[in-house]
Amino acid sequence: MRKMLAVAALAALGAGTAVGPAAADQPAPGALVRPEQRSLRVATYNVSLNRPAAGELAADLAAAEPDPQAQALAQVLQTARPDVVLLNEFDYDAAGESVDLFRERYLEVPQHGAAPITYPYAYAAPVNTGEPSGLDLDNDGAVGGPGDAFGFGEFPGQYGMVVLSRYPIATDEVRTFQGFRWRDMPGALLPDDPATDAPADWFSPEELAAVRLSSKSHWDVPVQVGRSTVHVLAAHPTPPTFDGAEDRNGRRNHDEIRFWADYVTGGRTARYIYDDQGGTGGLDRGERFVVLGDLNADPVDGDSYPGAVDQVLEHRLLRDPSPTSVGAVEAAAEQGRANVVHDGDPALDTADFTDDPGPGNLRVDYVLPSRGLPVRDAGVFWPAADQPGSELTGQYPFPTSDHRMVWVDLHVPGLR
Repeated sequence: MRKMLAVAALAALGAGTAVGPAAADQPAPGALVRPEQRSLRVATYNVSLNRPAAGELAADLAAAEPDPQAQALAQVLQTARPDVVLLNEFDYDAAGESVDLFRERYLEVPQHGAAPITYPYAYAAPVNTGEPSGLDLDNDGAVGGPGDAFGFGEFPGQYGMVVLSRYPIATDEVRTFQGFRWRDMPGALLPDDPATDAPADWFSPEELAAVRLSSKSHWDVPVQVGRSTVHVLAAHPTPPTFDGAEDRNGRRNHDEIRFWADYVTGGRTARYIYDDQGGTGGLDRGERFVVLGDLNADPVDGDSYPGAVDQVLEHRLLRDPSPTSVGAVEAAAEQGRANVVHDGDPALDTADFTDDPGPGNLRVDYVLPSRGLPVRDAGVFWPAADQPGSELTGQYPFPTSDHRMVWVDLHVPGLR
């Protein structure tokens, strides 16, 4: 089993006790101030900080002239001020250079009047995107390229993930599941080649012995919040599109989401799970956790496999805070087209996708806390056009990302 290579170069990992906000780190007027200061704000944000070649993100963030996209993304974070945030589509590099540059040159520097914010703790690790499989996984008759990687990508680490935290991360207790094989999930929705009569035969036996479930990775990142441990369950399942009648991406998306549903259920349900360090099973009963990330699945609209995201939205151990925004409603009405035929509530949308052709705007980004973490507030950073911050979302070409930050304020026992 592949060993997880944690980014040792991330400054302040395991450097001691939690660092509280200094005077210069207080929110500026207009920031999203939580109603209960002792609550924990957890967020997910697909920042689209991906580049077409390895090393380009670090080069952009290190350039003498600041990167406008990174500045705008930093301003969103400085405005919303989450305590813990998962960034999806943040290119991974083994030295941790990009993460350090983004923290030091963007987050810790005021952006257009917003107060800086410091994240002393960070976690990043390898992902499957761009990692060569040596197999013809897309069945196009050739081996190589992004479609044959363990996760779609032009180079290893493209579309990676990073967790930033104002509270200590228990780095030695992180569990990663990058190498977990899809076939090892009982009842896996393995894709079928419609050109043959045999079932579930899109992948050859040789390919099934190698193909991984996670298109990026699944991480269990324990964060020490006061006297409590909160497990940050981070992932970024593949979009359920860009395939054919076999629906291999739709099925994989479903099972990537199912993984967390089984993991938090624990016990016999999670007995089949193994991590990259050889540990087995899921979470212990009574643990506090948050499932979060760009899950690439809308419960009502879009192209997801039926019931994909309902596996976590309707899970008995999870809460759905149903965060909303006025900007999403305004955008759906103004853009029309595919949005007109949607059945879901546009206030819940978290992504501004192509409207003609579809899929239109969808709810795909989630922060879903466990039942042991009462929700105090929740929202989506998507201001209306006449509200402060709308210049950070806008319409295509977006100044930040086609996704919006989703945040939830949680009551954590023992947090002072």
